[in-house]
Amino acid sequence: MKAVILAAGLGTRMGTLTEEKPKGLIKIAGREILYRTMKILEKEGIEEFIIVTNPKYKEELKEFLEKNKFKYMLVVNPCPERGNGYSLYLAREHVSEKFVLVMSDHVYEEKFIKEALKGRGAIVDKEGKFINKEEATKVKINENRVVNIGKKLKKYDAVDTGLFILEPQIFKTIEEISKEKESFELVEIIKRAKPKVTEVSGFFWMDIDTPQDIKKARKLLITKAVKNRGEGIISRHINRKISTKISEALVDYVEPMHMTVFSFLVGVLAGIVALFTPPIAGIFYQLNSILDGVDGEIARAAMKKSRFGGYFDSILDRYVDFFVLLGLAIYMKPGIWMWGIISLALFGSFMVSYSTERYKGEYFTDIYKSIPQMKYLLGKRDERVFLTMIFSLVNQLRLLFMLLAVITHVRVFVTIYFVWRRQKT
Repeated sequence: MKAVILAAGLGTRMGTLTEEKPKGLIKIAGREILYRTMKILEKEGIEEFIIVTNPKYKEELKEFLEKNKFKYMLVVNPCPERGNGYSLYLAREHVSEKFVLVMSDHVYEEKFIKEALKGRGAIVDKEGKFINKEEATKVKINENRVVNIGKKLKKYDAVDTGLFILEPQIFKTIEEISKEKESFELVEIIKRAKPKVTEVSGFFWMDIDTPQDIKKARKLLITKAVKNRGEGIISRHINRKISTKISEALVDYVEPMHMTVFSFLVGVLAGIVALFTPPIAGIFYQLNSILDGVDGEIARAAMKKSRFGGYFDSILDRYVDFFVLLGLAIYMKPGIWMWGIISLALFGSFMVSYSTERYKGEYFTDIYKSIPQMKYLLGKRDERVFLTMIFSLVNQLRLLFMLLAVITHVRVFVTIYFVWRRQKT
């Protein structure tokens, strides 16, 4: 199946942002709008993209498409003032079967597109959770077909999402309209063709029309990039509230790996400072824990997630944990019996991670997905780091190591029990 992308508009409401490049090439959360849509569609089986643009942006689009190795056909609309309906009309010679029609200035999450591709006709949203409905194109539905569409409808049933699954017969309707008038919009085509309707509600999508829309979309993409599964109480209620703000500010300027390395360096600094001043070390350690979420948020929001990134980040976390706890232990100048407790705390901290990662290696799935009860077990890294900071601030390091020794090993053995019980069932 092919996808037709309408990208011939001049984006006048975007101000200077569209003076040198089309709206679809504006980056939001580290990726071009077009890249997001095309990459998801390509992943879902779209074989070729028919992109209708205007002469002003032809070269910029061509460079972008070739750089990202998309299979495409570029169609130039010499008269963009004739409307986006005319732009679709120009794609008629390149489409011979069912096709996807999508706008170049819409941002969609992957789940939305996956659901939309299962449908037919106009893809509509009856909830519109993430958009300004006053600005949206409204759709009136009767017997599961579009009977009216437009921005000024007072009574409507859903909003247009800018994505359609259409048959080539739509071009017969366009042919009729083109004989009646020179300029026409897509809404006129849809209103006359009365295609079927498929509802896809509750997912994130936005029409990007203004610089304010870019800021809103960036914030929502970062929020959507938060990894909820497997996180502890501290991450959910403290760390993520801070890390998402940092990610939102940096996502357009840094790569995930930059933040991975920076977070590691902050952790190493915490380990060094622990040799001299535990309270400050504890603060740096907690900062490392907060920053540890930024690289993942940026990677997911910017569609730059990689297996190596997650693997590398996990290894660096273990080094940081070792450096900080060892630094605090040396500062204490403990006796032999205390070194035994410290050793248990250090070993337990590594075993918490190993017990969950080993499950993935053996069963090929995330333990938090297979065993939901794991979510409620205390002792995750964010909780241990926060505990370390608190006890470092009040200079109760012996009590800290005793608690870590108990909490980590109890968690490991409860994890083993959960896995055993699941195996038995």
